Amino acid sequence: MKARFGIIEVPRSIASAVENAKLAEKSGFDWFGVADSQSLFRELFVTLAMVGQATERMMIGPSVTNPLTRHPAVMASAAASVQELSGGRAMLGIGTGDSALYNLNERPPGLAGLREYIVTLREMLSGRPTEFAGRGIHTQWVAEQADNPVPVYIAAEGPKTLELAGEVADGVICGMGLSAEVVKLTLHHLAIGAERAGRSLDDIDIWAMTRVNVGTDRAALINEIRMELASTAHHAFRFTQKGKLVPPEFAEAIRTVQSGYRPAHHEDLGQSPNAGLMDNPELLAYMTERFAVIGTADESVQRIQEIRAAGIHQFLFTGFVDERAALIETLGKSVFPRCRN
Repeated sequence: MKARFGIIEVPRSIASAVENAKLAEKSGFDWFGVADSQSLFRELFVTLAMVGQATERMMIGPSVTNPLTRHPAVMASAAASVQELSGGRAMLGIGTGDSALYNLNERPPGLAGLREYIVTLREMLSGRPTEFAGRGIHTQWVAEQADNPVPVYIAAEGPKTLELAGEVADGVICGMGLSAEVVKLTLHHLAIGAERAGRSLDDIDIWAMTRVNVGTDRAALINEIRMELASTAHHAFRFTQKGKLVPPEFAEAIRTVQSGYRPAHHEDLGQSPNAGLMDNPELLAYMTERFAVIGTADESVQRIQEIRAAGIHQFLFTGFVDERAALIETLGKSVFPRCRN
């Protein structure tokens, strides 16, 4: 399978999001995702509309949104609008929700709520009337796109969510980690869900959520994404550590990061309060090894190829660093061409 690469944009301004999208497309990225956190960043679908007009080739869409801040009819109409203006390049990534909810003092729904929302959403994106919360709903105009519905991806960090993705989603953004044993477990749970629906892994578009930074000073690279690793510790293990291959010696340190995490500073650049939570050097090293592609271009290529050998070939990068344009260009010029095949 050919390797493919995407990148998530945190829209700190609409102008910067558009410029980063154009640069990402020029640099060979296949997917440009936009994060959804209304209390911290620019509005998701407004940003996507601008990105869709400024690009020609990349898949674009929420990476990711949530089931609470938008009614499924509103979500379906917005996603279908992006599909129309982008010439059929839209996708819709959805998870249980993180900073978008916590900054409103809301809490994520359970798996049953996520399932209901996604099943409803897929019906609406196919132009069919359906029910939600016991009430009939519809988005009539979306039926015009019924022959090319927007695909729905689930962001999944635990066994049960991975199984749900395997069962009901078109694609999945896997967030449980990148080590060989974690990738094996990830694919195992996806396959369980797929089998329940009479499908196989070949029917699911599988991507790995990947923290990234490329350069020569490894310590400085890791320090620059400390807040990303804190975010990952907070999110990937928040409901439970059970079934996620967490070494016992890190269990309490992860809970300490989770208890101190401040949603109002989610993905803040620099020495943010959340970056300061990653002050345990052993935990920092563990989280880097499990969740990130870090190092020189040569080391990054080697790491990507190791993950591919474990069974995942598509990577959705974050890379929330000060010199983001330089990182995008470096990945496109020095990393991707060496690990595409």
